[in-house]
Amino acid sequence: MTASRQLHKFGGSSLADPECYRRVVTILKEYSNSEDLIVVSASGKTTNRLIEFIESLNKDGRLAHEVLQSLRQFQTSLIEELIASDEQDALLAILHDEFSTLGELTAPLTEAEKAAVLGHGEVWSSRLLAALLNQSDLNAVAQDARAFLRADIGTQPEVDRGASYPLLKEVLAQHAHHRVVITGFMAQDNHGQTVLLGRNGSDYSATVIGALAEVSRVTIWSDVAGVYSADPRIVSDACLLPLLRLDEASELARLAAPVLHSRTLQPVAQSAMDLHLRCSYEPESGSTRIERVLASGRGAKIISSLSEVLLIQLNFSAGHDFFRLEKEVLSGLKRAQLEPLTYEVQHDQHTLRLAYTAEIAGGALEHLQDAAIEAEIKLKEGYSLVAAVGAGVTKNANHCYGFYQKLKSSPVEFVSESQSGLSLVAVLRKADTTPLVKAIHSQLFQAQKRVGIALCGKGNIGSSWLTLFAEQKTELEKRRGMNFELVAVIDSQTYWFDPQGIDAASVSARFDDEATEYQPGEWITKLGAIQGYDDVVVLDVTASKELASQYLKIAEQGMHLISANKVAGSASSKYYHKVQDAFAKINRHWLYNATVGAGLPINHTVRDLRESGDDIQALSGIFSGTLSWLFQQYDGSVPFAELVDLAWQQGLTEPDPRNDLDGSDVMRKLVILAREAGLAIEPEAVKVESLVPEELAALSLDDFLDKSQLLSELLAERLKKAQREDKVLRYVARLEKNGQASVGVEALSKEHALANLLPCDNIFAIESKWYKDNPLVIRGPGAGREVTSGAIQSDLNLLSSFL
Repeated sequence: MTASRQLHKFGGSSLADPECYRRVVTILKEYSNSEDLIVVSASGKTTNRLIEFIESLNKDGRLAHEVLQSLRQFQTSLIEELIASDEQDALLAILHDEFSTLGELTAPLTEAEKAAVLGHGEVWSSRLLAALLNQSDLNAVAQDARAFLRADIGTQPEVDRGASYPLLKEVLAQHAHHRVVITGFMAQDNHGQTVLLGRNGSDYSATVIGALAEVSRVTIWSDVAGVYSADPRIVSDACLLPLLRLDEASELARLAAPVLHSRTLQPVAQSAMDLHLRCSYEPESGSTRIERVLASGRGAKIISSLSEVLLIQLNFSAGHDFFRLEKEVLSGLKRAQLEPLTYEVQHDQHTLRLAYTAEIAGGALEHLQDAAIEAEIKLKEGYSLVAAVGAGVTKNANHCYGFYQKLKSSPVEFVSESQSGLSLVAVLRKADTTPLVKAIHSQLFQAQKRVGIALCGKGNIGSSWLTLFAEQKTELEKRRGMNFELVAVIDSQTYWFDPQGIDAASVSARFDDEATEYQPGEWITKLGAIQGYDDVVVLDVTASKELASQYLKIAEQGMHLISANKVAGSASSKYYHKVQDAFAKINRHWLYNATVGAGLPINHTVRDLRESGDDIQALSGIFSGTLSWLFQQYDGSVPFAELVDLAWQQGLTEPDPRNDLDGSDVMRKLVILAREAGLAIEPEAVKVESLVPEELAALSLDDFLDKSQLLSELLAERLKKAQREDKVLRYVARLEKNGQASVGVEALSKEHALANLLPCDNIFAIESKWYKDNPLVIRGPGAGREVTSGAIQSDLNLLSSFL
């Protein structure tokens, strides 16, 4: 098996006429490789016509003959229009023989004979497409899936993968360097009889063959681009969902949505392959990727409906253990792969009602009867179903309210919530579900998305961001079409939480009155459970190690994170990657562009270079706006300690200036940038020169500021030496080509690029494969509450574009 192999499945609507076949060949030329697999359904309505033929055999032989002749004419016309003369003659001869055999059939047919008749449509499609591909210089071979797929007859036949795998391996070995065009919809039992795989059986056979062949991706091509927020034929403004979680897709399929089938997804869940849904009519119109992600969601994504639903009602006598019997019935149905769409339990009536599609209801009824269930069993027709599907829908107060609100005037039989929390399902007495689907879709999805924001830290940067957010909120909402509400402000020991929203302009004046104390982690759990918001974003503008250690818990609650805090980004590789993976696995975002260079686009640039194919070999520069300002000012006329005090008062330093002076801030930035560049580095590997004397390191902040003259004494002699050589002192970060990293004071010539900066400026020099002889340089303000809060707001704007 080849790891790069893919599988493409084309449904009947994608092979409906000669133009469709030509379009499929074009798709395969562009999107497939020489050893890819292709699974096909019967062309257009061929299977329906074969069903009509079988039914007519039992009633009127003449009518059956007319149906067969019509189908023969259709299949013949496809060959004649698509295939050149020599190959055309051969295909027509085979087709003539097969129709002659079909014409000799007489009623009644056995179930095995009926299955064999219905499988002809896929055989014809496979043979025709393979011939057309060969004619188009794409080596291909037709393959009947019955040669390798093994399954037993049943209501929902399951492919025996253990028996099928070696047979498929042998088939593929015989057809190396060919696109193998395989029949969908059918397998074979151990007696050589055809087994049909049921509704959407071709999709199921596609994913199970893909899993057996260990393909990297299965693409199901049909007449729609993927999964929409509702049936686009019903709701004109339904949105295509580019990503859908596997559990949500499985729930949608379990509820019998036509675009997916639950058994189609089983092989996907049990393998490493991706599943994509695309439109064969407009290949570039978008797609849906089923992603293998399980995490907390925040509400409905899809409104689905079924117009024909049957109820199986089981009435148990009062003398039996109803709870035990209910459990036995449901678990037995699940084992038999006959799980109901939804069900209702009426404990006071000792009644269990199970909802099914017409296709499955008969098999479920037969199973219950064979199991000798001690209950009166009734099959009731005349119902329909509407469902809201999406992770977290049952906990989203707005979506639950909107769903029930729109059901008020409908003939509701019962409403249930799935145990998984993935769907709300209403079973109705037979009704036109179209207006209801439109109304629920409008209620749940056309309202603006609500985003809750929690600010951690209300000091220099936090207070500046609050001012900026108050000014920009209306414009941001207008630009993004979303509603942004500040719902929490968290300090080191207290927090103000209000799910209705907090006026950012009032935080400074009201925080002390509104805030309450919290236990460790309490605010994270509370935010994660907030109702009425589609997404929640935590802004960390602190330098807190304790808060950085809570990032995994923030991810666990399904929230996004924007950091100016450098601790996690420069922590051990193990923790850094853990945090990255925690957010990625749940499709949430961790943005931290404010951690380096304040508002400068340095993180963006380094990441973009790497992802574009460049190889970053060295980084250097002045990474601290604080130390940049201090050393630009430091010419000996004012003691260094006094400059530190002045910078602290102006808010140019961290709350504790020692976090700048000890080099840890620059070290963290260097580690973050190195990791963005794709380089593996641990913080301990960076050689750091601290400007904080040991005797000042453990003092309180006030005592440190009182005794900071020691700083002046340590640097004065180095400054004099540099000035004698006509040089200046600068605090420089370097990541060398050999992997060595250092941050510390260097004496540079006055003409050096790193020496000529404006106060507070940062400068970053990037040496790479593309910028080898002439480094890429980014410079500009790298400190200050305004530019840093602007970087936070920029990340919030970027994040909103992902939501």
